[in-house]
Amino acid sequence: MSGQRAAAEPYTTRFETEVTAVDGKRVWLETTYFYAEGGGQPADRGRIGDVPVEDVQIVDGEHVHVLADPASFKAGHRVMCSIDWSFRMYCMRAHTASHVLYGAGRRLLEDLGYGGFDIGEEKIRVDLETTTEIDDDVLIELDELVNRAVWESRPVSWEDVQVADARERDEIAFNEATEEGAFSRGQVRVVTIGSKDDNGRTTNGSSNPWDVAACGGTHVRNTREIGPVTVLDRSNPGEGLTRVEFAVGPRAIERRAAEKRAAFAAKRTLGADVTSISDALEETVERQDALEADTRALEAELVERALEAVDPVERDGETWLVTSVDGIEPDALADAVRGVTDSRADVLAVVGETDYPFVVIRSEGGADAGAVVEDLTAEFGGGGGGSSSFAQAGGFDVAAEDVLEALG
Repeated sequence: MSGQRAAAEPYTTRFETEVTAVDGKRVWLETTYFYAEGGGQPADRGRIGDVPVEDVQIVDGEHVHVLADPASFKAGHRVMCSIDWSFRMYCMRAHTASHVLYGAGRRLLEDLGYGGFDIGEEKIRVDLETTTEIDDDVLIELDELVNRAVWESRPVSWEDVQVADARERDEIAFNEATEEGAFSRGQVRVVTIGSKDDNGRTTNGSSNPWDVAACGGTHVRNTREIGPVTVLDRSNPGEGLTRVEFAVGPRAIERRAAEKRAAFAAKRTLGADVTSISDALEETVERQDALEADTRALEAELVERALEAVDPVERDGETWLVTSVDGIEPDALADAVRGVTDSRADVLAVVGETDYPFVVIRSEGGADAGAVVEDLTAEFGGGGGGSSSFAQAGGFDVAAEDVLEALG
């Protein structure tokens, strides 16, 4: 049909055939079950004779096998070919899992369309066109539905149908741009993941299948062969698209184990059972936010009192309040100085010190706060900046007392 015998007979991994042409490392075979790269699925790996196959591409309608080394055989020779079963099966599982994911999307997402697909060494991605926002909750629902479909051991089948007939079937996911390999001579290869009947039994029947799609890739015969699946994350590769990434096999198991370790660690830390972690974490965050708000209020009060405790000084025709406060982080001190309501001065200058001395300047008069910190860094080193009304600097080469003296 599409020229991909691998798609029609994906469990065939050893075959004998005749070599029809050799050009350096490129080989053409009379018959091949190697899958050629296409539709987001990588090419099969394996051997022709005793030479490893690095790549397989379709060029001018024919399979071109690219070898790792020059061929040890010639045109007319018969060769034994072997396909790397481990990698073939990984791709079969991954590709079928992508159909299961799309089927789950049919049940959860609005205005669903297919935007692309790719099998990687560590993860698989499916690009979905949908008006539904795929947030964390939706991602979890997709994960749950996918794994339920795997558990239900739904049959997977494929057949060639007339393109005109396929176009009239609304249930078929149809994208000629991304699934070119599924089309040939007026026919299209359609992959169906079966439905469940009223008694809960799985069936290949056309009534309410899990998913039906035009596809030229290799697939397993039953969803149970997919094995463990874990949805990893989502992103936005382009306007109107949401990319969902997932893993199958060992990578999926490793991710599940990492998530479980994180859940158990949170359980121990929060003193809650796994089902209550979200609520306990939310309460902890609320308490932390409240404590941070109280701390900021106390810090602001400390700065206010420090400024109230000093007398104004005249400098260049303006009134300055200059003081120091220890133990407040630079950003918190800056926020506190911004909120000061003391009206006795045109300029407020507060020196702080944590791991290093720093200064915050606020000007409501003619003095340029940015110019003040530039003068300080020129004299004492460090760095900083800001606007004419508000600036800060730190990392000075001198003690906080020296900076305070320079400002006073």
